[in-house]
Formats: sequence, structure tokens, C-alpha cells
Amino acid sequence: MTEVLLTVGTRKGLFIGRRRGGRWEFDGPHFNAQAVYSIGIDTRGGGKAPRLLVGGDSLHWGPSVFRSDDLGASWTEPSRPAVKFPKDTGASLERVWQLHPAGPAAPGVVYAGTEPAALFRSEDGGETFELVRPLWEHPTRSKWVPGGGGEAVHTVVTDRRDPAAVTVAVSTAGVFRSRDGGESWAPSNQGVSAVFLPDPNPEFGQCVHKIAQDAGDPDRLYLQNHWGVFRSDDAGDRWSDIGSGLPSDFGFTVAAHPHRADVAYVFPINADADRVPAGRRCRVFRTQDAGGSWEPLSAGLPDGDHFGTVLRDAMCTDGSDPAGVYFGNRNGEVFASADDGDTWQQLASHLPDVLCVRATTLAG
Repeated sequence: MTEVLLTVGTRKGLFIGRRRGGRWEFDGPHFNAQAVYSIGIDTRGGGKAPRLLVGGDSLHWGPSVFRSDDLGASWTEPSRPAVKFPKDTGASLERVWQLHPAGPAAPGVVYAGTEPAALFRSEDGGETFELVRPLWEHPTRSKWVPGGGGEAVHTVVTDRRDPAAVTVAVSTAGVFRSRDGGESWAPSNQGVSAVFLPDPNPEFGQCVHKIAQDAGDPDRLYLQNHWGVFRSDDAGDRWSDIGSGLPSDFGFTVAAHPHRADVAYVFPINADADRVPAGRRCRVFRTQDAGGSWEPLSAGLPDGDHFGTVLRDAMCTDGSDPAGVYFGNRNGEVFASADDGDTWQQLASHLPDVLCVRATTLAG
């Protein structure tokens, strides 16, 4: 069985799991008592161990970005803040919500999404970052309104065919796209409803929770909104509702299969005012036809009433075939499937509040 690395960011540190020969072993917490909101796994090292990037948030020392090139055996923190707002912005970093290594066409490039809502770009593998000013200075920014979790760039999607194409999701401003390496940005929310606003179809102002890119078609994107699950077939120009067949179209996370086209996963939540699993049942829902239909996946998951909410970055897939699918919840539980989601096992319990999970396969 393929060796897998699973990283779990929690409210009180990072836990690292490795699957060897079908058996899981965990260590941690790394960064004890720090909230870990973001993890990036950079596999572009050409056969070397992947670089781990972690956005930690210390109540005493503040936020920082740590990196490891030996799978977490040791960590390096820059002597000066890796992500820092320039003085003229009048802003200070609250936390790093997203660490996203760009594709192989942009070696060394790593994006950081932050709160306050901004995008930073690194050219040196995540050691130093520079503010992407055109998004920070976008003319709509004065009308962006923080959501319940703050105002943040929480999702970054890059196009593996074109390193100049970048898509971000902002809470609660919606989707913005650049096709020129971040020099200009345009709202890309046509078809995404905002039922909580007087105008439910604004140019911007949607509360997008997460975006995932299809394995087969980079122009196909899946979007979990604050009410509504949507799909785009043209890289975000237009979106269509694919929530029919789900017990609720409210939720936080969406993940795509790493190899199979048209396959994606969501974890429905009852409602924005009742943030527990839909029907109080622990179920992942999978589509195998790009949202045309959905099927519940619960074999091996807890039966009966369940209250473990899955946050926006707390579900992921790995590169195995069949794929590993993972999620953690606010109960401190972590679950894994080694067969595309058909069956599940519980890997951990009683952890702190799970904020994010990331996984990758390791070379033998």
C-alpha cells in the first residue's frame, strides 16, 4: 500500500500522520498551543521530501509561517516575518488562512491568503512573501464586508496550464480572478447567489466558503457557498447550481478527486443557524457526474446523532489510486477512506478543534 503523509492542523498544534503498510502512526503536537489554520505541501522538489509549510498563530508571538524539508522532524522560522503588510497599507497580519504551492509551471511560487483579506506571493518556496497589491487595492475593496469568520482570502486555485492564471475566494467578497499574474483582478461570481443580501445576485459580495478544481478539466471548478453548491465549466466565468440531491446545500468544504474527472466531495451542514452535520448524521456526499447527482458515503462513519462540523479546509484527498479522502471536525475526530470514499475508518479522536487537513503520497 502506498505510503501517505497526513497533516492535521488544530486549534492547539499540528499533528502528522504516516501510513506505512496500511498502519497509521501519528506524532505531535508540533507548535504546541498554536492554532494552525493553514498547511501547504509542496511536492515539486524533484524526488526530495516534500516541503511542509505551516501557518501557525501564537497568542503570544502572533502569526508566522514555518517550513520543514524533513517531514516535520525539524522546522525553520524566518528571522523576519515571512508575511508582513507594508507600512503604507495601515494593516497588520491577523493570520495566514491559506498556503498554496503553485503548479510545476511556476517552480518556487507559493501563494499565501491572509486575514485581512490579501494575497501574498513567494518566489522562493515560501521563505519570503510580497503583497499582491492589485488585489489589495481593488476598487471594490471598500465595500467588502467581513463574514462570521472574518475577512480573508481563504482559497487560492492556480491553473496548471498557465502560471499567470490565479483564482481566489474572499470571505465575504466572492471569487476574483487574474489572468495576468496578479496585475489585474475581476469579480467572477455570475450565477452564485447571495440569499442573505437584498440583491441575491450581486457582482461581488458572495460568501464563498471553498473552491476545488476538477482533476480532468482545469476549467471545471466546484464551489461551496454560504447556501448553495455550484459548478463552473469555464474557469469561473459563469456558475450553475448543482446542489439538488443534497440534504442541505449549506456547508463549508469541497474537495475534488485527485485523478478522476467529474468526482467531488462535500460535507453538508444543516444550516447557517444550525451548524451541525445535515440531519445530525456524519456523512460525506460524493458526485461522480460533476454534480448531476450525489450519493451519501457513511460506511464506517459514526451512526446516530453526530455534531462534528467540518470546516472549509478540513477535507482533502491524496494522490493514491484509489484515492485517499480525509476529513477532520470540530469534535477533534479525523476520518480516512482509502477507496475513494466508499468506506471509512477513524484515525484519531479527542484532538483539539480540527481546522485544516492536507495529505500527499510519498515516494517509496
